[in-house]
Amino acid sequence: MGIAMHGSDTLKQLARTATDTLKRGLNQHVRLAVTGLSQAGKTAFITSLTDQLLHGSPRHLPFFPVQAEGRFLGAREVPQPHPLLPRFRYRENLASLKAEPPQWGPSTAGISELRLHLKYKPDSGLRGFFGEPVTLVLDIVDYPGEWLLDLALLETDYASWSAQQRQLLSQAPRAALAGNWCVDAELFCQQGALDAVQTEQLAERYAGLLSDFRQQLGLYYLQPGRFLLPGELKGAPVLAFFPWLTEGGEDTALFKHLEKVFEQYKSEVVKRFYKNHFANIDRQVVLVDTLAALNHSRAAFLDLQLALTDILKSFQYGKSSLLSRLFSPQVDKVLFAATQADRLTPDQRPALSSLLSELISPALEPMRYAGIDVGVETLAAVCTTQAGSGQLDGENLPCLKGRLDDGRQVTLFPGDVPSSLPPSTFWQQQGFAFPAFAPPLGLNSPLPHLRMDKTLAFVLGDKLK
Repeated sequence: MGIAMHGSDTLKQLARTATDTLKRGLNQHVRLAVTGLSQAGKTAFITSLTDQLLHGSPRHLPFFPVQAEGRFLGAREVPQPHPLLPRFRYRENLASLKAEPPQWGPSTAGISELRLHLKYKPDSGLRGFFGEPVTLVLDIVDYPGEWLLDLALLETDYASWSAQQRQLLSQAPRAALAGNWCVDAELFCQQGALDAVQTEQLAERYAGLLSDFRQQLGLYYLQPGRFLLPGELKGAPVLAFFPWLTEGGEDTALFKHLEKVFEQYKSEVVKRFYKNHFANIDRQVVLVDTLAALNHSRAAFLDLQLALTDILKSFQYGKSSLLSRLFSPQVDKVLFAATQADRLTPDQRPALSSLLSELISPALEPMRYAGIDVGVETLAAVCTTQAGSGQLDGENLPCLKGRLDDGRQVTLFPGDVPSSLPPSTFWQQQGFAFPAFAPPLGLNSPLPHLRMDKTLAFVLGDKLK
């Protein structure tokens, strides 16, 4: 009986795979990756995106053509295609937003996915002529942005990676926090003898150091990413390595051991993640919390730029032909989105878009050269503020009303956001202070948003014609 059930499950999985392959070939299947580094708002974004598709209306989504034209017939959640992966917890996250008091859902700690069927009336081609409804399969894939940083490791070796990390650790702002660890690690490397216990201890301390860089300095370019969010690998020997902190010594037992573990990490962790989940992405949304980087320092802003540039080198870009959709999918549309735009008054949001464009400019040239459709947007997946105006020193100024994380209702004049990266002296003289807001009271579906309809139009509009 058990064998028969197992065979039945296998046949069902094969049937699902064949159906997915056919739909991909017919351009009726999209795998959308939602990426971004820690605290960029991935959970809120996917929750809102799903909610807009399930419960949105033409009035609520005026710039989403298939909705505005009355051709969208509805969406429904169906079982995700990979039975070993967790479901993205849309309903639970939505319940948190609607609770009393409302709360944000938990941050992404591992990979998850959600599958939606979107039914619509086509307006072009043979399908439009016959007027039959069509179903687009949408897979939304969520995973920690920190894991993306490790994709760049596939193109380097242990010695080269160590040299890069040595340079970063010796420079501000990392050097101030890294001093004690660097002294101990360099002494250990100079000795060159293999001591498994001390190796594991230094690796654990290095992971803690990366966490301090993130929490205290607001930095983003932190490798290996799994050290920050190890998931099921916590305590595994494949995470017991760290950068080599001395010149020479490549012939020692310790160097060879660390090099071996580094290569195992690349093959068993990074490559497996890339092959199983990442290489078959069609489209991508990159969420960027630009305001958080500004709040920290110029160094944090430049570190975010470095991290994004390195991440985007690892994507497969290129226009998707029929053959490439079937056998070698490539990302053909990328949307960069500055999140939490509701922390700014409406007059400041164009400046945020300009600032994001400058932040990602090093990555844009090779993408556009490959013919990728690149968009830049400012959005709030869940709008937490109301824009208005108020008097300050006798002057009428734009302001925001909202609820802070501590529950206080406030009216704020958030000030101006620069349209380009200001000089380092700006942080020394003034700095930025864009506060975080809690979800508003009394939320209902569809969730209030800023420009999620334009986001849907860019990501899915051409698939829903």
